[in-house]
Amino acid sequence: MSTKIHALLDALGNPVNFFLTGGEAHDLVGADHLLPSMQADTLIADKAFDADERVIAPLAAVGKTAVIPPKANRRVPRDYDRDLYMARHLIENFFAKLKQFRAPGLRRGRLLPPATTRPHATSSPPSISPPQSFGLIEDRP
Repeated sequence: MSTKIHALLDALGNPVNFFLTGGEAHDLVGADHLLPSMQADTLIADKAFDADERVIAPLAAVGKTAVIPPKANRRVPRDYDRDLYMARHLIENFFAKLKQFRAPGLRRGRLLPPATTRPHATSSPPSISPPQSFGLIEDRP
């Protein structure tokens, strides 16, 4: 059994909001829960979020910009800001940082008696700060 973390990050790569789903859930399930609460003007996401009806159109309806590269099988390729998309590395950095904190929390269960094992999944997750100028959304299994 696995869990997928869907996260909404600010312009500095700090988490603003997150949503947990089962590992088999599609990426758009997290987007359905996180996008209505997004306060930023721009969303940077990967190709999995290239969905007109569930992501791009709702954002455009409220005057927000989606920086999402088009999927390879899209019939009409959509243009996106490649320079701004390069800021997506902040999402990758956040999940790399989260994985660093996951290891001590999971190893703890092997070192302590069963009564005190795994009180939580992470020992000290990255801090949550208020939203900045634009939002980032990404998920990882």
